[in-house]
Amino acid sequence: MKLKAKRIFTKGSWRFVFQGIIVCMVIFVSSCARIPIESVSYPTRKSIIRPSAPVLRKNVLHTVAPGETVWRIAKMYDVGINDITRANNLNTSKKIKMGQRLNIPAAAGIKPVITLYTSQKWKYIIIHHSATDVGNALCFHGSHKRRGFDNGLGYHFVISNGTKGKQAGQIEVSPRWIKQQNGAHCKASDMNYKGIGICLVGNFNKNWVSQEQMNALIYLVNTLRKNYKIPLKNIMGHGQVPKAQTDCPGKNFPWVKFKMGIGK
Repeated sequence: MKLKAKRIFTKGSWRFVFQGIIVCMVIFVSSCARIPIESVSYPTRKSIIRPSAPVLRKNVLHTVAPGETVWRIAKMYDVGINDITRANNLNTSKKIKMGQRLNIPAAAGIKPVITLYTSQKWKYIIIHHSATDVGNALCFHGSHKRRGFDNGLGYHFVISNGTKGKQAGQIEVSPRWIKQQNGAHCKASDMNYKGIGICLVGNFNKNWVSQEQMNALIYLVNTLRKNYKIPLKNIMGHGQVPKAQTDCPGKNFPWVKFKMGIGK
């Protein structure tokens, strides 16, 4: 007498198995979709974005400074590149010009984007004042061009005093820094070739450095000196450079406060 093979799965149980397979496939596909795409890395540079306090987002009008790109402006305001492109009807090249006015939608508080490059040339940090009551990177770029500076703005960084549409303590990054070019801020002791030039807007022979400017200066100097291993003795004012004949950054510059801030 032949025995019939015993049925292991009933019609209902087959349906249960089939549904389980479908659920597993959905989980697998959705989990793959969440795997982050690795971004392109640049071994020769990194960008440091200073954290800013949470603020209410709002639309702002931004004037393009020397060396700024849509990417850099987007990082400064923590918005998407495409948001800026759409708000200003930019074409696919996303090219912008110095002095151009851009609408920045739902912008966060502005923060500096400091790009650090792999380089052995930077041995000093030289601090300047503009010796003017007002100014910004765009203004100085134009005046330096008129003075015969082929690449315009001679400093690597400019720290605002809150005039000419910039916030007090706002750090502007010069094209010379972005392109890692020599400065045009201090001929004495060949500092243009080995010194990072930082200019604070203001005349510190008659005025004082604001707290916002001092905070920004300390942050910037510490970021740069630690990355490039610049000793404290090589951080000086323009007038302290051997053979320099100037009182820059002014008699009222608070050296004791500044040196306490940059620490050891």
